[in-house]
Amino acid sequence: MVDKQPFYRESLRADCSSCAGLCCTALAFSASIDFAYDKAAGKPCKNLQGDFRCGIHGELLRSGFKGCVAFECYGAGQQVTQQTFGGKDWISHPEIAQMMFSTLPVMIELHEMLWYLMEAREMPCPEPLGQELQRQFTEIKRLSGLAADDLIAVDTTALRNTIRPLLAQAGMQMQKASKKSKASKDFRGKELMGAELKGANLVNADFTGAYLIAANCRMANFSKANFLGADLRDADISGADLTDSLFLTQQQVNAAIGDSRTKLPEHINRPSHWAKGQRNF
Repeated sequence: MVDKQPFYRESLRADCSSCAGLCCTALAFSASIDFAYDKAAGKPCKNLQGDFRCGIHGELLRSGFKGCVAFECYGAGQQVTQQTFGGKDWISHPEIAQMMFSTLPVMIELHEMLWYLMEAREMPCPEPLGQELQRQFTEIKRLSGLAADDLIAVDTTALRNTIRPLLAQAGMQMQKASKKSKASKDFRGKELMGAELKGANLVNADFTGAYLIAANCRMANFSKANFLGADLRDADISGADLTDSLFLTQQQVNAAIGDSRTKLPEHINRPSHWAKGQRNF
C-alpha cells in the first residue's frame, strides 16, 4: 500500500518541537565557516536551552552557525524521540542518552533514503523498477521502526548501495519522459566550484554527486535536472527555475543562496533566511 504522499512527506521534515534537541547534542561539529566552535558528539551545544530549543535560533547566521541553518534531519529527530524511545528524553532519563545519540545518525540516513524513494516512486518507471522502488521504501520504513538495539545494527552503507542505482534509473526515466528538451549535460561528480552558470539552459542536466559550491547559477533553467547528492553550499540560485528538478532536498536548498524569484518544487520549503537577504550564507 502506497502512503499518501503529502501526509508522509511531512513526517520526513524536521519538527524540533517534538525532538529532544538531538541534533544539537548527538552530532559533532568543528570550528569552521559553518560552526563557531568545536563540539564533540554527545555533548550539548552551548546554545541548547533546557527546553531543547536553540537560544540563538534567530541569530544563527550572524553567530557563525550557518551549518545549523542548512541542516535537515528529515524528521529523524522526532522519530527517535517520540517513536523509538516513546517520548522520553536524555535529560530526564540519562540512562538512555548514549543509545539515543547512537540511534540518531542511523535514523537520519534511513529517513533521507525514504525522502529520495518517495520522490522516485512518483516518477514514470517501468513496472519492475516501480515495484522494486516500492519494495525498498517499505523495507526501509520497516527498519526505521525497529527498537534502538536493532536500529544501530542496520547497515546503511549496504542500503545506499542498493538504492543508488534504482534512483539513477528512475531519474533517467523521468528525464526521458520530459517533453521540454532532449538536451542533456552530464556533470556527474564534476567539480563546478565557483562555476559561471548564470542564465544557463541546464534542462535534463545530471548533477549527481557534483560540487556546485559557490557556483553562480542565477536565472539558470534546471528543469528536470538531477541533483542527487549534489553539493549546493553557497551556490547562488537566485531567480533560477528548479520547479521540477529531480532529487532536490531541503538541506541542499537551505545551504544555497536564493531569493523570492527562485522557483522551487512544491515539496521544498523556501528558507526563511532568504527573505532576510542574508547573502553571507
